[in-house]
Amino acid sequence: MSSSSDFQQDRHSFSGSPQKWTDFELPGDTLYYRFTSDMSNTEWGYKFTVTAGHLGRFQTGFEILKQMLSEERVIPHLPLAKIWEWQVGVACRQTGHQRLKAIHLLLKIVQCSSQGDCDLTLLKPLWQLFTHMENNSCSDTAKPGILLPLHRALAELFFVTENRVTELGSLQEYLLALNTEDHLHRCTAQ
Repeated sequence: MSSSSDFQQDRHSFSGSPQKWTDFELPGDTLYYRFTSDMSNTEWGYKFTVTAGHLGRFQTGFEILKQMLSEERVIPHLPLAKIWEWQVGVACRQTGHQRLKAIHLLLKIVQCSSQGDCDLTLLKPLWQLFTHMENNSCSDTAKPGILLPLHRALAELFFVTENRVTELGSLQEYLLALNTEDHLHRCTAQ
């Protein structure tokens, strides 16, 4: 599926079971699709639903929230704890640019929040993703020094968050909340 007849723009390809299909948005008012069978099965094909009128739901919400977090006079009136919880959930579930944008909003919230606004323990899945990426980048000698955008975004998020909790005097609680008991045992043993 694509937004262009040559299938070069906003292309989404799916194959296999329905669980491999994911929702996506295409800009514009036209959808081009192509179905090709490999003749390996006798099922009827695929079914998909096209819904119009959701003009940039994610992008619109991102822009509005980014603007609100940039206005110092608005921040005290925002339910930062709830927004934080939602954005961590989005960053954990989404991929690609939407995940990067959610991480960008998390970074803005950390920078403008006061102690207790954000439940930093919710970052644990993102911390595990980050440490996994760190471990893989250390072992990848083919491209030394090159970090993927997600790796860079997470590094900045955790760097700024660590500095912020240090300022607020809760670094030890933060570090204990992010790490697993098994990880702490390995560090102690080392």
